[in-house]
Amino acid sequence: MYLVDTNIWLELLLEQDRWQEVKSFFEKVNTDHIHITEFAVYSIGIILSRYEKTDVFKDFITDLIHDSQVDIIRLQGEDHFKIIEAMEEYSLDFDDAYQYAAARKMNLELVSFDSDFDQTPEKKILPGQVIQEEIEELEEE
Repeated sequence: MYLVDTNIWLELLLEQDRWQEVKSFFEKVNTDHIHITEFAVYSIGIILSRYEKTDVFKDFITDLIHDSQVDIIRLQGEDHFKIIEAMEEYSLDFDDAYQYAAARKMNLELVSFDSDFDQTPEKKILPGQVIQEEIEELEEE
């Protein structure tokens, strides 16, 4: 089970350097194993609106909410103290600390390109690593 960081989604949506790796990740991993934070959804909306890509955001929301089984996670109440702890303990910015706290709360692996997560005990996993793990699991069956 995976929490997919904002930068992974944006890599695909904006067709950046590693978008094909991300596309392959989303093609190979069952959507019911993929999670996103509500905060990431809003961040993606903000960034895509800055690029004047509201049509891309509309398609993203349609795919995410209506056409897939991706779970949207929202931190509440006491969870916010975990964000602060992650900021202080691992020198993460708010966005990264939110993703980290959500991944820990839900016991999910964090899929990201962001090297800041390498400062945490759990680190991150890259989309290509997930694909390799999925292939190895299929071969074992």
